[in-house]
Amino acid sequence: MKKILLIVLAIVVTAGLVGFMVYKQQSGYTKVLTAKLVRHDLSTVISGTGQIKPKTFAVIGSTAEGRITHLYAKEGDHVKKGEVLAVVENVGQEAQVSGQQAAISAAKTDINSYIAAEKTAEANVEHAQADLEQKKLDWERAQGLYKEGILAKQDFDAKKAAYDTDVASVSQAVAQVNQAKANTDSARGHLGTQQATLRSYQNALSLTEATAPFDGLVTDEPVREGETVVPGIQNSNGSTFMTVADMSVVTAEVKVDETDIVNVQIGQPADITVDAIPNKVFKGHVILVGDQALLRSTGVATSQSTTGTEEAKDFKVVVTLDSPNDDLRPGLSCTAKVTTAHKANVLSLPIQALTLYTPPAPGSNGKVEAASADSSSNPTPGKQGVFVIEKDAHGKQRAKFIPVTTGITGATDIEVLSGLKEGDEVVTGPYKTLRILKDGALLKRDTEKPLTNTPPSSS
Repeated sequence: MKKILLIVLAIVVTAGLVGFMVYKQQSGYTKVLTAKLVRHDLSTVISGTGQIKPKTFAVIGSTAEGRITHLYAKEGDHVKKGEVLAVVENVGQEAQVSGQQAAISAAKTDINSYIAAEKTAEANVEHAQADLEQKKLDWERAQGLYKEGILAKQDFDAKKAAYDTDVASVSQAVAQVNQAKANTDSARGHLGTQQATLRSYQNALSLTEATAPFDGLVTDEPVREGETVVPGIQNSNGSTFMTVADMSVVTAEVKVDETDIVNVQIGQPADITVDAIPNKVFKGHVILVGDQALLRSTGVATSQSTTGTEEAKDFKVVVTLDSPNDDLRPGLSCTAKVTTAHKANVLSLPIQALTLYTPPAPGSNGKVEAASADSSSNPTPGKQGVFVIEKDAHGKQRAKFIPVTTGITGATDIEVLSGLKEGDEVVTGPYKTLRILKDGALLKRDTEKPLTNTPPSSS
């Protein structure tokens, strides 16, 4: 039994000595996570959520009062431009059109009769003029015979009276022609008035029919056949037949945080995902960047808000889908990821490795803070940089702070413009360790093989 106790004691002492030696050997070392810098493509992507909307849509409202007699389209139907969508009872309007068309036919008949009267009057003028010519010749002969004393005074007076009568007859016939033409012109004027009235009645009849303004999809139909509609304010109850959306041009209207909106520009590419269509990414491009800030809680523009509450704000961004399909419906929830910057084959490092380091004052330690992704302006008093692993003269690994300048920011990495080179090994964590790390501190990797800064997966 004593021998067993001695053996156990020897094992415990040996283990203690080994532990003490290991502790002694590792004392003064800081365990860190590292990564080596590599080159790859880098993109800055900002996200916004919103919904699918057609670029063009129209609310088809009622323009006449009455009961709906026909609804030719229902929600979800595809319609063509000019297609009749709905009809309101129109017996009175149709009767007015028919009555006016009959009045116009009668007016045209009257005009034809007046034209015939003109022709008759013109023929009478020609006949009177021919008769006048004959009477004029007789009168001239009678004057000669009367001067020679051959013709009696009674016959001479008769010839002159006949001539004067035909002169009056010609004047009368010409007056009849003018009167017939005046009657025709008056009838044509009345016809023009009746035709204008007909157009008014036809317009009133057309207002009882709702037609599609363009090829599109019926997205909403709040009424049914038999209900009564009235002309009114758009979207008010009892004044709307349906909504038609032109789905040939589909957009994603999303809200982007105010901190990201300054980087969004028209024409930038975007990937749109729709919640209702999983595993499908639609390509698109930005067509509109809103100027008005919208309150996140209400969506109301700050210029229209009457409250002075400070809260987060968003801006509207509209993205056109390059190749929409028939599965898309207005109102579907979506997410747009806009690529605001892209560079190929750039040197980059993990964002978590970037720090703001304040050099130590005499008698104090340096201060390390996490750097934000947009801290390339080197805020004072700290310097933006990373801790690089370097070997000292004794072959020991130490932390060396190196200032760096940065460029565009990706999802997990940030571009290095200066200060580092490909293959440099930088400290990436742990975060608590990185915050208290000192320039020149002894380091020990958590793993024998350092991590490699692998390119982030494309979003």
